Amino acid sequence: MIGRRGHRILVALLLSVLLLTTACAPKTPGQFDQVQKESTQKKSGQAVAKNATQGSEFNKLFPAEQAGYQRVFTQEKKGFAEANLKKGGKVMAQLAVSDTTSTPSAAAKYSSSTKKIGGYPAVTLGNTQTSVLVGKYQVKVISKDPSFTASDREDWIEKFNLSGLARLK
Repeated sequence: MIGRRGHRILVALLLSVLLLTTACAPKTPGQFDQVQKESTQKKSGQAVAKNATQGSEFNKLFPAEQAGYQRVFTQEKKGFAEANLKKGGKVMAQLAVSDTTSTPSAAAKYSSSTKKIGGYPAVTLGNTQTSVLVGKYQVKVISKDPSFTASDREDWIEKFNLSGLARLK
């Protein structure tokens, strides 16, 4: 019979064979593997359309600083630019311009709008957001402080260079 030492050798040998066969076995695909493979191979459905306007083009169209308000740019990327509107060091609102080429649904919500700001179709979302559609561009003002009202948001939208934005291609 096999002695105690033989048992240990046999167990070690069997464990080695087990590890070798399980490590080399093909991995069964997980539930997300196929989707991951498809999404990395596709070029369609990218977040920003190739023909979207550079965010730097929007910066010059933002309202100038005035009446105790300070404009601080916070983000700029292809198809989008954003700034905080501060007063006394406190963020009162967020100002943004985005190219809707990448997000057609953003532009679609203006089709039934009856309200206009600066001659452009406008929508209000909840109690904090007001926006207009200027051609393919959306101009949005979002209240970050309760004292910054819907009327304030409309006033700041009109301070954008909307006609300059309309001329952008």
